[in-house]
Amino acid sequence: MALVERLFRTKPTDQIVAEGGHGEGGELRRTMSLWQLTLFSVGATLGTGIFVILGQAVPKAGPAVVLAFVLAAITALFSALSYAELAGTIPVSGSSYSYAYATLGEIVAWVCGWCLMLEYAVSVAAVAVGWGEYLNTFLQGAFGWTLPAAITHSPGDQGGVVNLTAILIVVLATWLLLRGTSESATANSIFVLIKVAVLAFFCVVAFTAFESGNFADFAPMGAAGITAAAAQVFFSYIGFDAASTAGEEAKNPRRDLPLAIILSLAIVTVIYVLVALAAIGAMPWTDFDPDSTEASLALIVDLATGATWAGLIVSFGAVIAIASVVITVLYGQTRILFAMSRDGLIPKVFQKVNPHRQVPVANTLIVCVFVAVLAGLVPLGQLAEATSIGTLFAFTIVNIGVLVLRRTRPDLPRTFRTPLFPVTPILGVIFCVLLMYELAWVTWVAFLLWTAVGLVAYFLYGFGHSRLNEGSVR
Repeated sequence: MALVERLFRTKPTDQIVAEGGHGEGGELRRTMSLWQLTLFSVGATLGTGIFVILGQAVPKAGPAVVLAFVLAAITALFSALSYAELAGTIPVSGSSYSYAYATLGEIVAWVCGWCLMLEYAVSVAAVAVGWGEYLNTFLQGAFGWTLPAAITHSPGDQGGVVNLTAILIVVLATWLLLRGTSESATANSIFVLIKVAVLAFFCVVAFTAFESGNFADFAPMGAAGITAAAAQVFFSYIGFDAASTAGEEAKNPRRDLPLAIILSLAIVTVIYVLVALAAIGAMPWTDFDPDSTEASLALIVDLATGATWAGLIVSFGAVIAIASVVITVLYGQTRILFAMSRDGLIPKVFQKVNPHRQVPVANTLIVCVFVAVLAGLVPLGQLAEATSIGTLFAFTIVNIGVLVLRRTRPDLPRTFRTPLFPVTPILGVIFCVLLMYELAWVTWVAFLLWTAVGLVAYFLYGFGHSRLNEGSVR
């Protein structure tokens, strides 16, 4: 077989679906309902973004930041609709990696999976790093004391030695995941309901201090300010793909996965817009400090009530929000590795399923150790921002995958069809490419270097161990 043909060979969708749930030594258990899948997606999406990103975006757009959130949601919706179609057609754990394998070929799938490794591992480590700071904010308000910087910061960062708080939250999330999918999904649902309740509390309190005059100069920076803010807040929407990684543990994946993706995006959009409206109504946009974004929501409710107890509740919500994100993103990382291992592209240890717990125990522990070390010892800095380009690349692949699969396999049963086809996925590609173009050059350098390392790894291991070498190629 010619080299190019081998690199771009696709895996039949029927085979991908038939292998769903099967690993070495056991099978994954289908326990997740539509409700749990939806909250799983909300849990990955509704994280620290709204607690931090609002304070950064308001100075760019003014009160029109509300429109920026809507514009970012529309941009995310194009890709979400494509995810929904492929999730209902190919309901497996691999998410965009598996979709690329079925449509664009092995080498593209590998690069997509490799980018997802960077996105998931580094992003969850970055989120875990911030947990100690939010925990300290809560402890200071509740008890008047904080944990020392030596155990809440990474080495070389403000007196840090080992970020034990980051390691702790990763270990706790791993413990939940090892108990079983149903147990971790239930815990995540509780966490999500708590943080939604906290944000609802914020809205209620902020609306009591609402001043319509704060919206008088609605778009002081014009359309340019709105689009700049939209590009920034877009990354608060990118967790919805986490639901697609649960394809092999959902009770009714063909029906529930598309619904969970769309519902979660709708829920998060409503929450973001309400929080933005309440925040601007309670505090003039000129009072938002871009250098002190972590406490912007807490500051608003403190000013609205004239006391500190309200801000304490918001800080508690941020602590819970991070815990929920760590659980869901760690889960997604392990399931994508599970799918890649089953295809032979990475070692078999990642697809081994514990027959009693029905979860990939070794896979989960390996990911835990890697992320915990990354979070505890490495100052992430710009590297965390580089994960955004991996996400946008995956979104682009999914949109293209819908276009390809509609043409190559029009006969496949689809429980959800992307509306306004082919306009919607084409717009998804265009918006993702435009956002990638706007990213800093250092982000592109990190992306290209990571991709180059991934290609070396593929040719050293995946190319020779691929299960497609055994036959079954279309």
